[in-house]
Amino acid sequence: MNKLFALLSLLLCFACSNQVEFKRIDAEFKHRYNLTDAPGAAIIIAKGDSILYEQYAGVADCLSGQAIDSLTRFNIASISKQLTSVSILSLQNEGRLNIDDRILKYLQNVDSIVFKDVKLKHLMSHSSGIPDSRPRNDREWMLKATDEESILYLDSVHSLHFTPGTAYEYINPTFQILYSIIQQKSGHSFVDFQQENIFDKAGMCNSFYFDCNAHHDNVAHGYVCEGAEESDDRDTSKPTIFSDKPIIDSSGKKWHEYDYGEETFFATKADGGCYSTARDLLKWNIALNSGKIIPQNLLDSAYSKFTVVSGSDFCNYQNRPNTFYGFGFFIDSTPGFPTKIYHTGDNGGFQAYLAY
Repeated sequence: MNKLFALLSLLLCFACSNQVEFKRIDAEFKHRYNLTDAPGAAIIIAKGDSILYEQYAGVADCLSGQAIDSLTRFNIASISKQLTSVSILSLQNEGRLNIDDRILKYLQNVDSIVFKDVKLKHLMSHSSGIPDSRPRNDREWMLKATDEESILYLDSVHSLHFTPGTAYEYINPTFQILYSIIQQKSGHSFVDFQQENIFDKAGMCNSFYFDCNAHHDNVAHGYVCEGAEESDDRDTSKPTIFSDKPIIDSSGKKWHEYDYGEETFFATKADGGCYSTARDLLKWNIALNSGKIIPQNLLDSAYSKFTVVSGSDFCNYQNRPNTFYGFGFFIDSTPGFPTKIYHTGDNGGFQAYLAY
């Protein structure tokens, strides 16, 4: 089976007391990695700040053969939404805004009655009702639009899918609105604010936000196998505008380098632009849950069951009555199992998963 995602970055943080069966876990990791046909993967399992299991496999670059290791930086895709949402809560902690504020308070160039009841918390929880009206047929724009450019689509929104706060619809572009608000209320660029308030506080020295004009070492490339089935209308039989030739791996499969070439935003940062290592994601999880980033009361709100992830005509995940979305975090409360707080990431040949 040809898997869509060729590079996989995984991090699982368990607060468990039972002895981990390392041989079984190692065998399962290798089995699943071999099934994916993926060029590379990384996984960490930790209890608190102690790493119980850590494994790296494959290559970060099919051309050079550079091996994946603890310094390899992956696009964590939508896990970036955790960082953005926590940044908003950090600004609330400083008294600069409140998640109950209506977004029109901060959008001077948007004067539509359509958004009058949309609040920051609705953007953070995918419950705003704002439709994704980006020009998805304009492929090059979709690939290169910055956060500032991408919110211009709001001018074309004339109605909401539902009353804010009453349903769930997972979309990316509302996080570009949060990007703009973070810059406005902090007085700093989004990247500088993240560096000072997220990366530095958590000790994430190997994390960054993608910049097409900057060079970063130890960055994994994302690949998509030719002919892989996808969930939308992308054609993987054709090279992207950033890749003129397929890469053929040792098993003879054709892999397209999909860095900055998938039809989600690669030039944007707030919804999925962060690159990080598996160890840095562990540092993020530890810092967040130890109160280094925001106080416990605000963390509790981030982990709240604000929106149920089912029951909406616009919900991407049907039949998940025990799954909720807080402010940048999924919460799984399946009866009989410990509550799981997590987020997935899926972007241009990368797939990531962070759970606590």
